[in-house]
Amino acid sequence: MRNAELIVREILYSALEKKKYELTQSQLSKELKISLSIVHRTVMIMQNMGAVRIKQRGFAVQDVKKIMYYWASIRRLQQDIIYSTRVEKPVKEIEKLMPDTIVFACYTAYKLLFNDVPADYSEVYVYGDEKLKSRFPQNKEPHNLFVLKKDKHIEQYGKVATIANTFVDLWNLKEWYAKEFVKSMEARLYGVLE
Repeated sequence: MRNAELIVREILYSALEKKKYELTQSQLSKELKISLSIVHRTVMIMQNMGAVRIKQRGFAVQDVKKIMYYWASIRRLQQDIIYSTRVEKPVKEIEKLMPDTIVFACYTAYKLLFNDVPADYSEVYVYGDEKLKSRFPQNKEPHNLFVLKKDKHIEQYGKVATIANTFVDLWNLKEWYAKEFVKSMEARLYGVLE
């Protein structure tokens, strides 16, 4: 995940999960250990689209929906896949076999965030590392386990990807049922995304 995405994820996490709509660029720079110039450039993009308002001592999130869709449009999920394989087990069993070192993403993240699934799904996505190869050896296609490169900050949000991260990752999947998950998230976030 690129630095701009880490910044956007933190802004959306603050707004959606913490209900904190006012931030400072220097705070983001320190927390994420990303240069102030990159944070500034990212915030300016969001200001130019009317998603944030620059204030004397920071900025305020004005339009969560614009920020979410902006991130969805620049996210390159496929580029973050570091390993994939086929596990000859049902999805629920694959999820139970995951080690504590991963962060659930996509369909499983939605299920854990909202205790619901809008459609059946047959793939498990997790943020992890190449150590999962020993637990889940390479197997034939079609693959049903996808390991996304874990960035240095994702674990600070817990064992499940953030609401915005889940939305953006689902947005970038091509399976027909991914659309059902996205539609359901949009309905759950009605008012926030309007």
